[in-house]
Amino acid sequence: MESVGDPDVLVRQRDTLCHRGPDDAGLWWSSDNRVGLAHRRLAILDLSSAGHQPMQDENAELHIVFNGEIYNFADLRKELADRGYRFRSCSDTEVILAAYCHWQTDCLEHFNGMFAFALCDWRRRRLFLARDRAGEKPLFYRLSGGTLEFASELKALMASPGFPRRLNPEALDCYLALGYVPGDLCILQGVNKLSPAHALTFDMESGRSKVWRYWQPPLPPEPTDGSEEGDAAGLVDELEHLLEDAVRRQLIADVPVGILLSGGVDSSLVTAMAVRSASHVKTFTIRFPGHGRYDETEHARLIAGRFGTEHVELEAEPSTVELLPLLARQFDEPMVDSSMIPTYLVSKLVRQHCTVALGGDGGDELFGGYPHYDRMLWMQARLGWLPLGLRTVVSEISSRLLPVGVKGRNWLGGLGTDFHKDLPRISLFFDRRARRALISHNGDLVDSGGSAAELVRAKRIPQVQGLLQRATRMDFENYLAEDILVKVDRASMLNSLEVRAPLLDYRIIEFAFGKVPARQKATAGSRKILLKKLAHRVLPPEFDRHRKQGFSIPLVSWLRQGPWRDFFFDLLVVDRDSPFDRKYVSRLLEAQRKGRANGERLFALALYALWKKEYRIS
Repeated sequence: MESVGDPDVLVRQRDTLCHRGPDDAGLWWSSDNRVGLAHRRLAILDLSSAGHQPMQDENAELHIVFNGEIYNFADLRKELADRGYRFRSCSDTEVILAAYCHWQTDCLEHFNGMFAFALCDWRRRRLFLARDRAGEKPLFYRLSGGTLEFASELKALMASPGFPRRLNPEALDCYLALGYVPGDLCILQGVNKLSPAHALTFDMESGRSKVWRYWQPPLPPEPTDGSEEGDAAGLVDELEHLLEDAVRRQLIADVPVGILLSGGVDSSLVTAMAVRSASHVKTFTIRFPGHGRYDETEHARLIAGRFGTEHVELEAEPSTVELLPLLARQFDEPMVDSSMIPTYLVSKLVRQHCTVALGGDGGDELFGGYPHYDRMLWMQARLGWLPLGLRTVVSEISSRLLPVGVKGRNWLGGLGTDFHKDLPRISLFFDRRARRALISHNGDLVDSGGSAAELVRAKRIPQVQGLLQRATRMDFENYLAEDILVKVDRASMLNSLEVRAPLLDYRIIEFAFGKVPARQKATAGSRKILLKKLAHRVLPPEFDRHRKQGFSIPLVSWLRQGPWRDFFFDLLVVDRDSPFDRKYVSRLLEAQRKGRANGERLFALALYALWKKEYRIS
């Protein structure tokens, strides 16, 4: 993070992030007191003092703070050493400094990793900020009055005295519709997120800044004339090679490393590749007592036994509603995903055994694993022939007549989609009419919000051919980046655990989007086709490749009665400071009691209300 002139403020901001780096703390100020960098370290590579940050080059012209890992740092270090660069540590941070010294901002093209860093180039009087391609590591920034402030989490910026805590109505509208705040938008006015695969330079003399995208997924492959089975076999070979290499690189650490083995296809494949590179592999599975259908123990045990891992079965503590204020404080931009609760509990348990864990995130977005993909394709095949005008009328009527939470309402609303260039709006939590009802008591929000989400979403739909190719790219650049990876980062780092995702190695991302045809990802009757073919090759024959189960909680039943329902009612209906229309929320709760699917919608409202109260947002 960067600040101006007050070391005490910078230290206070830095130490709001102790959970991200409990092992060491550092501070650097420029000689003219114009630039300050602060860092909290979670030691992963080179545990000695040589890995201390902020780190400087040997000429004291470059200074860096860095969060994340560069997985190909050993290869880059050798290449740069051959070019004459000298290294004093075994840290990947020092490799970033040397790479920037040699390639300048083009160094980003050479990094394979997850990262967010800020580098002060004193000789050129500029700051250089960058974020990894998928967005695994976060970076918030604020430009105001010729000053740049930045941090890994928004709460660090808010620790500055006088920091304006004003709500961004456009961002709130997106949150209520999509479940997250997309792109460079931030829930607070005057603050931005640096988007995945983007970089920023800030000129210290002029105060001017420049933001640019340095990478994007390749275009989909052109149809081939070769045999489909022959093409598929070659693709499976290439995917196996890429995944094995990605896992090998991500197992490198100077601290204990484990694998989060859920028993699904993705984490099982990561485990299969890990035993090829490491003589000793430790896997972890979590049981949630009392919730049998969420228990992955049997499936994970099969994989662990097949590959001879040291397998640890952990039992999670009960998911009490008292966790919500803690998570609302940690997720300093609210997001709608109740699985943040089991993700936090899993991270807390695993951290007792290791500092780094590998997971299976990314497989669904890259290879067509979500249930809505085959449903979307079915809708296009069965109903796409109907005139768009007729489908639009049905869509509008269903949205008006069917209450929020009725099963199938969003799919009927998606009928008005032009399948040749658009995507069905099937995942909206609250449509435009519902959002206006929620904030109808607040004239300022009604006037400035209420329709922003649809415009933002439309601009972010990828302009590529093919419904599935658009859908998977849309989810990769939005849902994965702003929900899944945020959830994993905040929940794991609250426990000082680093979670890595081998499937998000940029070479696998480019392979999935640039080489794998849609028919090898999903069809109207099947999903994650190519990954399952690899699973058939390397996993036990009795392994169930068709299961789809992630970490989740029985929120639907909890909100019908009991302490969760009471907590939500008191927070959103009884509390006069509730930010939403209390009568509307009361109807949502009553509909939930009667069996409608409003669990995640109510979670969205509760988490936002807790967040707003915690950070005193105006």
